[in-house]
Amino acid sequence: MHPANPLDRRSFLKAAAATGCATAASLAWSLPRSSHRSDAFKLVSATDRDRILAAGARYIAQAPLTITAFPTKRSPGGLHDFYSQADYFWPNPNDPNGPYINRDGQSNPENFNEHRKVMVALSIQMPALTAAWLLTGDRRYGQKACDRLRAWFVTPETRMNPNLMYAQAVQGVSTGRSYGIIDTLHLVEVARAAGFLTPKMLSAQDSAALKSWFASYLDWLNQSDPGMKERDTTNNHAICWALQAAEFARLAGDDAARKQVYRRYREILLPMQMDANGSFPRELARTKPYSYSIFNFDVMAGLCQSLQGLTPDPPSFKLPDGRGLSKAAEFIYPYMKDKSTWKWAKDVEHFDALPVRSPGLLFAGIACHERKYIDLWKTLNPDPADTEIIRNYPIRQPLLWV
Repeated sequence: MHPANPLDRRSFLKAAAATGCATAASLAWSLPRSSHRSDAFKLVSATDRDRILAAGARYIAQAPLTITAFPTKRSPGGLHDFYSQADYFWPNPNDPNGPYINRDGQSNPENFNEHRKVMVALSIQMPALTAAWLLTGDRRYGQKACDRLRAWFVTPETRMNPNLMYAQAVQGVSTGRSYGIIDTLHLVEVARAAGFLTPKMLSAQDSAALKSWFASYLDWLNQSDPGMKERDTTNNHAICWALQAAEFARLAGDDAARKQVYRRYREILLPMQMDANGSFPRELARTKPYSYSIFNFDVMAGLCQSLQGLTPDPPSFKLPDGRGLSKAAEFIYPYMKDKSTWKWAKDVEHFDALPVRSPGLLFAGIACHERKYIDLWKTLNPDPADTEIIRNYPIRQPLLWV
């Protein structure tokens, strides 16, 4: 795919940025970038600068909270163990005190969600503070972001254990399920942001402890029964596992693990999950096909972005029949531009709250030189308030990804 008026990547990004506000000042100490990555950074900072600084101002005065502030008797684990309940499971009306039953796509509001809530808060606040620090050089933002990293992953009294043994439990059925590993998808952008902070804002001891936490969690993802079972799923859960493994390996400096994830993407995930037209048939078969199609597209685009630097170039990679990020964007773009053209069933919940600003549109627009994707990305809501949408929206600060 090519734009109507072909441009080299640098000129294309400059043209796309021209519709935004003033570009952010470059920082001499920021991570090294090739010329087109520098232009992508300017494009996103031109669009998001005011939004990022407003968020930074909100969060700079807030103290970090971790799961240890919310103990629950429902969990079989300890104070430092993350616990959640499966979203789509409800009491059986024919057996109210018996095992819960599945109602796909319908979230149970009576679930224990406090651990998820504080993890989502971390995933919103810490990357925003990091992005504000990158844009301004104001160390106060970076210090507050580091406070959150220490609380969650370093400080013995408040840190979370590096496993997800008790996630998405089902009453009367399981104390934890492999599907619950998707809950730590909200740590992906935290790890991304931490990569900017470790060389500049954290002590050597804290940096080592932070990287050790993510290395331990990556080992658990790769070697535990729940981790391997989640890795081998055949829908969005497998791609979410891959994005987590790729980004946690990136922070931990595990290049071998990143290469393994990329091989899995090329040889298993992409061939198994994407149809020839760029759709994800397993997501289209769900009771929320619109939401899950966008979600899987965004996570796949994030995975390609996370794996950049490996060869062949992940965002540009295609199978021999053309399946890849560009094909996925080609499929979903018309339905994000005009939801009324959606040809499948409407989602059973939250259909009216979509679409929101899709990082996949931005990443595909840059990779494929498609300005229309970036133009649409700019117009969509970057900060949804619907909690169900937020749950499936793990990349909120694309500045950290370009």
